[in-house]
Amino acid sequence: MAAKPFILWFDEITYDDVPLVGGKNASLGEMYSKLTSKGVNVPYGFAVTAEAYRYFIHENHLDDQIKAALKGLDTHDVHDLQKRGKKVRNLILHAKMPPKLAEEILKAYERINEKYRKKDLDVAVRSSATAEDLPDASFAGQQETYLNVRGAENVVHHVQRCFASLFTDRAISYRQDKGFDHFSVYLSVAVQKMIRSDRASSGVIFTLDTESGFRDVVYITGSWGLGEYVVQGKVNPDEFYVFKPTLKEGFRPILSKKLGSKDIKLVYGRSSKQPLRELKTTKAERASFVLSDDEILKLAQWAMIIEDHYGRPMDIEWAKDGDGREVGTGELFIVQARPETVHAIKEQKFYEIYKLKGEGKVLCTGKAVGSKIGQGKARVILDVTGISEFKAGEVLITTMTDPDWEPIMKKASAIVTDKGGRTCHAAIVSRELGIPCIVGTEVATKIAKTGQDVTVDCTQGEEGRLLEGLIPFDVERIDLENIPATKTKVMMNVGIPEQAFAQGQIPNDGVGLARLEFIIGSHIGIHPMALLQFDQLKEKATGDKKIAKLVKIIEEKTYGYDNKADFFVDKLAQGVATIGASFYPKDVIVRLSDFKSNEYANLIGGFLYEPEEHNPMIGWRGASRYYDPKFEPAFALECKALAKVRNEMGLTNVKVMIPFCRTPEEGKRVLQVMEKYGLKRGENGLEVYVMCEIPSNVILAEKFAEIFDGFSIGSNDLTQLTLGLDRDSELVAHLYDERDEAVKRMIRQVIETAKKMGRKIGICGQAPSDFPDFAEFLVECGIDSMSLTPDTIVKTRLLVAEKEKALKGGESKDKKC
Repeated sequence: MAAKPFILWFDEITYDDVPLVGGKNASLGEMYSKLTSKGVNVPYGFAVTAEAYRYFIHENHLDDQIKAALKGLDTHDVHDLQKRGKKVRNLILHAKMPPKLAEEILKAYERINEKYRKKDLDVAVRSSATAEDLPDASFAGQQETYLNVRGAENVVHHVQRCFASLFTDRAISYRQDKGFDHFSVYLSVAVQKMIRSDRASSGVIFTLDTESGFRDVVYITGSWGLGEYVVQGKVNPDEFYVFKPTLKEGFRPILSKKLGSKDIKLVYGRSSKQPLRELKTTKAERASFVLSDDEILKLAQWAMIIEDHYGRPMDIEWAKDGDGREVGTGELFIVQARPETVHAIKEQKFYEIYKLKGEGKVLCTGKAVGSKIGQGKARVILDVTGISEFKAGEVLITTMTDPDWEPIMKKASAIVTDKGGRTCHAAIVSRELGIPCIVGTEVATKIAKTGQDVTVDCTQGEEGRLLEGLIPFDVERIDLENIPATKTKVMMNVGIPEQAFAQGQIPNDGVGLARLEFIIGSHIGIHPMALLQFDQLKEKATGDKKIAKLVKIIEEKTYGYDNKADFFVDKLAQGVATIGASFYPKDVIVRLSDFKSNEYANLIGGFLYEPEEHNPMIGWRGASRYYDPKFEPAFALECKALAKVRNEMGLTNVKVMIPFCRTPEEGKRVLQVMEKYGLKRGENGLEVYVMCEIPSNVILAEKFAEIFDGFSIGSNDLTQLTLGLDRDSELVAHLYDERDEAVKRMIRQVIETAKKMGRKIGICGQAPSDFPDFAEFLVECGIDSMSLTPDTIVKTRLLVAEKEKALKGGESKDKKC
């Protein structure tokens, strides 16, 4: 039998070599040998194999000494773990590198120097254990990586340091807890050409959404400089989402682009004694994305190629070269890939919904990891030397974590950090442990006090909140395997893009109401006319302090946009696209903006463009705005955003709905304006619906049916206008009831008319979410669909299924309808 080699080159390695080179190194070799032909750039290198590690241990007679050092170890005794781990690492570090092995490493390094025509080539020296990054077992970064290593002797020295890192405290603890024998796990070391991302950017890619597990997106993070700071969580990186299904069809579906603070970066040092150093980023770097749109799409395409090759979700590291003298200015590279190990192994049989039953003082906020709630006494620890103070069930609050913190992370009820993004160490480990985490708060360690009762709330979407006190909460568990099919479509009301990936996994038939108001209010925040007339505002700013302040705010929010109106189009398109992608290919019916004048006035700059109305609820809102010369330019931005979603991103499942359309003639005028700005009914499958929320919509339903594809009953407005009351007035609140006979007659009538005219009809008001008997009434009337709040969709589907079953069994349809 041939002896196993000490060195394997990337073009010699396949994934079958995992026992010899470990998962990460096998992935590197496999990608180099098989995926470069598909356009994926991978820097060259070699692996010092696990056979070399075994030889090193054997030649230095370390087996028995290591076993003796670890005998009787209790990994929950942090002091004991630290003491024994240090002893084992010192045994390996002070051992002699066998001459035969050293010679092979030196020859390999000389060969890679020749390939790149360099002397003392800069390389990354990366560890890969044979039990690390398995599909069902992984903790991020158990072993060490060393960057910008130069010189033959230095490479040999760092290979030995990697050997020692097989026995870091966190690696010992992890193996013991997972039931791995310390001597059935071996170490391989990759020596790989460095990419000069210290002069450009780098980051991490996941081929799914790390929070919800949604499989149809590629999630990319990036920051300036070397990628270690993204992985470690020392920076808050830029974040990008790309939609896989339409990217494969040739579209450009960048669903989201979010700017990170990126306040520091890691770059090359000035000597071998200081190979790396930290710099502050410039203002221009902090205000700019690290990737262009073309680069985002290229990385997403590569990520899909890698995922398809391995047949599973992947966790990938990328780097952009900033040194044209060595590799090629601006080229992108994949420097590492491994299986994603949290969502890939989950069996989605249940969906859990956590809900707070009260509120507390918000101490600070950050980026939510997961969607759970955790609570306990806070334990603020600023340095890893203090981890022995931590007690099980406490909330760990620290600046950032690295693998040395893992022995206590597994005992925490929740984790909160000052620094980091959604792909940092704290986020990755929290997901694996299934505990809530908030990263990037910036101030948690300064505000929270050790011993203080706190609640970590990750149920609000993108934002996580650290709350004072122990706030009661409930957990609803939905069985996803026993959801019946129904003839009546059970759709969802959605308005917050950050929650859409998770909500799309609740059994549903699409989105019956996607609201634009949250996106405009939160993601944009500026009145569209202020963006369109920004140049005029700048001219007025010279002599007007109020306008000058307004101009400054708009400039800060829209940095990087020469045409400020493009900011509105891009942000609105990204928000709508995120919702559209979350439910693709099911219908997503987007209601065009329905702010009242007082609500528009609250946007930045809105006071300049909005009238003061005594009763804005029935004033200048909905359709009447869209064709008005005073607002049509703003409405054009909405149309352009939706056209971008459908035509550029390929999300043709997105449909359009007109709110508060008082007359059929008004409906025709709106359709003409929409067509003028790229949204033509019937073109590329575009359907246009109208809200049925005014008595005239019911009375003239036949006329409306001639110009629209369907109706969606807005029971909130229809109730107040049928009963002639203000739904916001406490004085008449006792009369407001969607189940009033007058309202039900209106609904029954419009359903019958829609059926007669061959038009679709659904409801998106609150009534069927709040009142089960009202949902039954709608089924009896033969409505096509109900759109409900996410928290009521499952129980309403069960109720609808029972009602349909009863009707099929002979119960009279005319009983209530």
